[in-house]
Amino acid sequence: MRRPTLADVGAAAGVSAKTVSNVLLGRLGASEATRAAVLAAIEQLGYRVNMAGRGLVSGRTGRVAVVVPNLYQPYFAELAERLIHALEERGCTTMLRVAHDREAELAAVLGPTTATVDGVIVSPHFLSGDSLAERTPPRPVVQLGSAPTPLRDCVVMGERAGSEAMTRHLLESGRRRIALVWNNAPGTAPQGDRFEGYLAALAAYGVPRDDALFVSGSDWDRRASGYEAMVGLLRQKVAFDAALCVNDAIAVGALRALHSFGRRVPTDVAVTGFDDTDESEFTSPPLSSVSPEQPVMVEAAVRMLLERIYGYAGPVREVRTNAHLVLRASSLPA
Repeated sequence: MRRPTLADVGAAAGVSAKTVSNVLLGRLGASEATRAAVLAAIEQLGYRVNMAGRGLVSGRTGRVAVVVPNLYQPYFAELAERLIHALEERGCTTMLRVAHDREAELAAVLGPTTATVDGVIVSPHFLSGDSLAERTPPRPVVQLGSAPTPLRDCVVMGERAGSEAMTRHLLESGRRRIALVWNNAPGTAPQGDRFEGYLAALAAYGVPRDDALFVSGSDWDRRASGYEAMVGLLRQKVAFDAALCVNDAIAVGALRALHSFGRRVPTDVAVTGFDDTDESEFTSPPLSSVSPEQPVMVEAAVRMLLERIYGYAGPVREVRTNAHLVLRASSLPA
């Protein structure tokens, strides 16, 4: 049976073969309707990109590295899956790297562990502008999440706006003693956009900051850390009526600790997370969370990377996405 060609896909979608190629490469110019028609035709015909042929012509491999700090945190697992699917829709194959420390992130961005790819999308936890200040990656790199790194295209989520909106939601519900269950290292103060959003909402409502309400676990992103941090707060006998958790994984652990101590959620304590992972819908009670609009972030990161791979050499770009609240039973008024 003859394999479908670009021309076949174009005929099925009502566009030219060149337009099909542009859609697959993520180039600018095609409308969302055209892109959707092309992708539908590709699916219908079972078209597959000839990566070997493309590589011979262009010198590219058609492979992109997706780099995340871990996969046990639902946010990063979902992010990696979305990136892989979005890249495959554009005819790319992917290499998934789990960079569990600063050295592993640097190796992925600078090339030793990603030598066979055309570009890298990295969702970093350890990288900073200082660590890359005097080093130039050998291929295009787009950063997805965390604070912007100078000289790199990046997608920044609405962390401050989302955290401030969720804190305001708790305050509007009558909560005034809002514990902060964070991912800062023990003995260090919270920082970053989510923390700044929390403080801004407190200030807007005239609620004083109380560092006695700041707790964290021994690891930065595990459910067990949320449990550990919440147990520590409960044993200190500090009065609180809400818990703003830095992410959903931490919130899941905090929920379990509250249940273990006989605290009712949300009657006694309202609990919220951040990231709106699939898991948040299935906690008991279902968890209110901030959605960073991950699909929008993924689309922006993939588009910018493919533009770099296929010749864009313009100024560094920064895309800031929005965030919105997904309110569930864990924070609704008692």
